[in-house]
Amino acid sequence: MENSILKAIKERRSIREFTTEAVSEKDLVTLVEAAIWAPSGKNNQPWRFVILTDKKVRSHIADLTLYRHIVANCNSLIVVFLDTEAIYDEVKDHQSAGAAIQNILLAAESLGLGAVWLGQILKNKHDVNVELGVSARYDLMAVIAVGYPAHRNQKSHRKNVHDFILKKIGG
Repeated sequence: MENSILKAIKERRSIREFTTEAVSEKDLVTLVEAAIWAPSGKNNQPWRFVILTDKKVRSHIADLTLYRHIVANCNSLIVVFLDTEAIYDEVKDHQSAGAAIQNILLAAESLGLGAVWLGQILKNKHDVNVELGVSARYDLMAVIAVGYPAHRNQKSHRKNVHDFILKKIGG
């Protein structure tokens, strides 16, 4: 049997269509808990989150992205920020935010949920902070739409792993 982590990595898909069933608060907190177990330099854990289920606020956030239909049609968002006062190295901390986001996506897969990482909204990051009442101290990294998948017929493929290895040195 294939390793469960590798299986989740390979089977996870970006889910953009959701049912109307609400995700429990417990599951949303579980996703954030998975995020905070991502690695961070010096264990500074610079990420912060907003769990957003309010329909009216979600609609306002939806207006800030070209992917309005995704945000408007999911029941839950997890908004990911970096606390600029907790950053010790900008590159490392941005990488750790990406790791936290990936943990959310993989945890969603493990719970039978679907999720998609939305980045285009970053061009309106200031407006997102204002809409959520979050200080400019917090730098928007992503908005993750979370819900129960309407279907799981998304397809994906990857090039051969050897297309990505520049060289092998040693052994």
